[in-house]
Amino acid sequence: MTISLIIWVLQAVNYLDFITEDGHGFFVYFNYTLLSFPKIFSRIFPFALFLSFTYILLKYENKNELLIFWNFGITKIKFINHFIKVSFFFTILSILLNSIITPISQDKARSFIRSSDLVFFENILQPKKFITIVKGLTIYFDKKNQIGQMKNIHLKSESKITFAKMGELRTIKGKKFLVLSDGKTINYGDSQISEFNFTRTTFNISRFETNSTTSQKIQENSTEELLRCLIILKNIDPETELKKKEVINNCRLGSLKNINEELYLRIIKPLYSIFLIMITLLLILRSKDSYFFKQYKLKIYLITFLSIVFIELSPKFIGINFIQNLFISLLPIFFSLTLYIYFLYILKFKKNDNI
Repeated sequence: MTISLIIWVLQAVNYLDFITEDGHGFFVYFNYTLLSFPKIFSRIFPFALFLSFTYILLKYENKNELLIFWNFGITKIKFINHFIKVSFFFTILSILLNSIITPISQDKARSFIRSSDLVFFENILQPKKFITIVKGLTIYFDKKNQIGQMKNIHLKSESKITFAKMGELRTIKGKKFLVLSDGKTINYGDSQISEFNFTRTTFNISRFETNSTTSQKIQENSTEELLRCLIILKNIDPETELKKKEVINNCRLGSLKNINEELYLRIIKPLYSIFLIMITLLLILRSKDSYFFKQYKLKIYLITFLSIVFIELSPKFIGINFIQNLFISLLPIFFSLTLYIYFLYILKFKKNDNI
């Protein structure tokens, strides 16, 4: 929680761009920032799990408290089995967090941007700067007087350029308009150029969309939608894909790799929680009084570091090939079983609990 909160605060500072550059209100900023916390927590969860278990085990070992277990007849393999069972709880918690809570919070956060008005649009309009906070429109003006009127204002949209000596931002019936005076509009669409002068006209700002991303991303689709999408895409002929009606957002053959990768992140990657906890349990195989205990501890840290790097990179190996994806998805189970066999070999076959 502490690590997540630190990262959340740092990220909240970056999200101030929603106000300072995109013109959204504090309500949108606060809700979007707050709803980003589950995503941060889910990303930090595996690392925090290892850190916590390592800290507790080393603390008990340094105070000789683990000896209480061994002296009362609790074998190391029973100790390991117990915490492997505990790790299943953390794995289920991680899957729920990644596959249900995080996508819902991400989609909810995006919905605030979709329904947001540019509350601070007027404050962002600064002289001698090209303002592009709304999609398809660029605004430029020389200066602004004390009552907020902009002088020598230029507007450029898709097929239109407008010049005006004076411009003023007003809200009419809940919508934002630029009221322009003494100017000219040049239309240059369809290979034809036409122009007309005006004494006074209004330019509807509200009809333009914000440059903030408002469309739903794959990360914001529910897990159920992504699974249904895989079934749909499996039965789609690539040549007739465009003729079929898209009933799920982002459900396209071109997005298949990203969908597989997202499902891997939500369902398969949390399985590594078991493996990471098992790595920490390697610490009990040697006593702190052992001559090489410090080197042994450093080796475990190195193994964990390399494991976390691999876990973070593993989604990049996910593609559209089923066999390849299946192989990558079975790796957390393979690693966990291999490590458990190692425990059995050390603790049972060698009959040496004091190694």
